[in-house]
Amino acid sequence: MEKIQIGEGKLTLEQLVAVARNGCPVEISQTAIEKIAKSRETVERCVSENRVVYGITTGFGKFSDVHISEEDTLALQENLVMSHSCGVGDPMPEEVVRAMMLLRVNALSVGNSGVRLVTLNTLVEMLNKGVIPVVPKKGSLGASGDLVPLAHMSLTLLGMGEAFYQGQRMSSAEAMKKAGIEPIRLTAKEGLALTNGTQAMCAFGSLAVEDARRLMKTADVIAALTMEGLTGIIDAMDERVHAVRQQPGQMVCAANLRQLLAGSKCVTRQGEKRVQDAYALRCIPQVHGPCRDSIEYVTGIITREINAVTDNPLIFPETDEAISGGNFHGEYMSMALDFLGIAAAELADISERRIERMVNPKLNDLPAFLTPDGGLNSGFMIPQYTAAALVSENKVLAHPACVDSIPSSANQEDHVSMGMTAARKAREILFNVQNVLAIELLCAAQAMEFGNKEGMAPATRAVYDAVRKVVEPVTKDRILYTEIAKCAKLIEDGTVLKVAQQAAGEIQ
Repeated sequence: MEKIQIGEGKLTLEQLVAVARNGCPVEISQTAIEKIAKSRETVERCVSENRVVYGITTGFGKFSDVHISEEDTLALQENLVMSHSCGVGDPMPEEVVRAMMLLRVNALSVGNSGVRLVTLNTLVEMLNKGVIPVVPKKGSLGASGDLVPLAHMSLTLLGMGEAFYQGQRMSSAEAMKKAGIEPIRLTAKEGLALTNGTQAMCAFGSLAVEDARRLMKTADVIAALTMEGLTGIIDAMDERVHAVRQQPGQMVCAANLRQLLAGSKCVTRQGEKRVQDAYALRCIPQVHGPCRDSIEYVTGIITREINAVTDNPLIFPETDEAISGGNFHGEYMSMALDFLGIAAAELADISERRIERMVNPKLNDLPAFLTPDGGLNSGFMIPQYTAAALVSENKVLAHPACVDSIPSSANQEDHVSMGMTAARKAREILFNVQNVLAIELLCAAQAMEFGNKEGMAPATRAVYDAVRKVVEPVTKDRILYTEIAKCAKLIEDGTVLKVAQQAAGEIQ
């Protein structure tokens, strides 16, 4: 794979995913190298001239009024990394830590942070050679950024803490030695620059929003298959209906459904079987649409944040200044990721209602619980329970984290974002959404066993065939958790979306 150049402020979400999930190598651009050198010169002048600059010649947080001598600068920075490494819980997924490392280097390479090139190159070498710090999930307030997780990330740079290397968890010192990387010693401002910022919550959020965008389109595809399984009324998707409301996401979703169902003989017209459908079918664009618009809004916030400089103080070489501000505060990410979680949860909410309409014989013309021999067999009765449980859990997880705050650092950091909490919740919600959609996919394919499979639209037939390659029709009760997992995999790896688009063209 070609190396991705960073430090130009142009990193894309697609590039981030390539590095985090596919191991694409990275390098710092030449332009960034020059800017790094200039900002470093400003930091060194601050130290040599004994200027009073937060975190360079002073302590941190409430200790900002404590002067630190030049000879203690090294100890100050390493003490910060060690003392802040106090996270708890299971390690973050490796893909998240890889994203966090990438984002930290990207931000510090812009030239407003004052770190040395050797420090950033070591972090890049770790990323490219697969030395991934062990970073506990919990402990960040999103206040002065993600202090705790970024400190754990920085420990490995120093040969301290733990890391994963070639699938094994070991001491950082051992991992660095095996990878042939020399640990570094931090100097003025570097510990602060490495640990101040929003890159941990942004790493979670960047991967989450990419997953949400895939699920958003996939939800339209699966809903189209359900429309056929329930002989839904296509008139509700008429372009004129959605144009008069003028909401972009709604219009896109309706257009997707018309495109996916083009040529279908399984859907009906109003008055043929029913005058109108229940909301779970009729209002798919009115629910999926705002979810889509919300996810796109969050994508904009995150796209800007992955290229943002968020440490403190910021170095401005052109005026030889170090200015203390608050770009590390995670409120942007916290609100956006709460919003992402709410939008994604709604995709699952309406999906579960479509599942109910397929398994409940009082709401359709299908065999009860989609089994030909009900009573002896429970069919798809209990998968709906699982979907309901996941949707109910999402209701708890969707409660916003950003409205909470708790003071820290002796009230110096008196308003915090709880951005990491929002980020972790969003990821968990998306896991639940994917599995609810997998259950709907499984049920919709089963519903077509009792319908007109020959009359399916090309796109939905392609999706049905993809399901049937890994899951056979259910004629009598069998273990279903493995089948749900197979359908979830078809969603996760993009198969459902891919085969639909191959048959019907690009889905918006």
